[in-house]
Amino acid sequence: MKTMRRSLPFGVVALLIGLWWRAAANSPIFPTPAAVVAGIVELTRDGTLLRDILHSLSRVAVGYGLALFLAIPLGSLMGWYAGVFQAFNPLIQLLRPISPIAWIPLAILWFGVGDTSPMFLIFLSSFFPIVVATTSGVHLVERQYVRAAQNFEVGGLRLFRTVIFPAALPQIITGMRVGLGVAWLVVVAAEMVAINSGLGYLIIDARNAGSRYDLVVAGMVIIGVIGFLLDLLMRRLESLNVVRWRYSNAR
Repeated sequence: MKTMRRSLPFGVVALLIGLWWRAAANSPIFPTPAAVVAGIVELTRDGTLLRDILHSLSRVAVGYGLALFLAIPLGSLMGWYAGVFQAFNPLIQLLRPISPIAWIPLAILWFGVGDTSPMFLIFLSSFFPIVVATTSGVHLVERQYVRAAQNFEVGGLRLFRTVIFPAALPQIITGMRVGLGVAWLVVVAAEMVAINSGLGYLIIDARNAGSRYDLVVAGMVIIGVIGFLLDLLMRRLESLNVVRWRYSNAR
């Protein structure tokens, strides 16, 4: 039974590839899976694929890292201090529904066409899910943990470091996972209009260079695979005992 469950995803992928192959067989434009694989090989051989992957990942690393650096401390303060929550929450709830894509014209106006524009968009897209999740996680920390620590004269920064933050960490990790997924979506969109490198630019350039739809779909496949691997990494973090310690008694 366990082997069957593990094989189900592969079966679904195989079925999808079969349907794709059948649909593309009679199309003069849409590439077959074999043509896409050949396109990936072509991009790999000339170094384009590795270069664009590194450019996209480096932009995500900077923008997402900056979001973590600011969102987790701010969300922690908002979750613990009512005054900080009242001061910042209206602004966050006002800006959070705005799509990061809507910021592209302003990003280009402020930062020009270069790496800074997509990094800014990545920061915006990942900041809000992380700050909201951190705020909620800290706010919902069970008070018995805090009272137990205070009985042992644990307070101040030590209380937050050893009790509050670890207890909120599962929800923070969830916000980080959502933020990283959105950041990966946004970097591809930003690279299509605001820069001349990266996987998003690869797709647009392939379409404009003689309608190379095999390379277009190849870029889409690579984006999906990297997004899957990034999400898998975040899921691994969620499964660590140091993250799930607060649920250990329930298991």
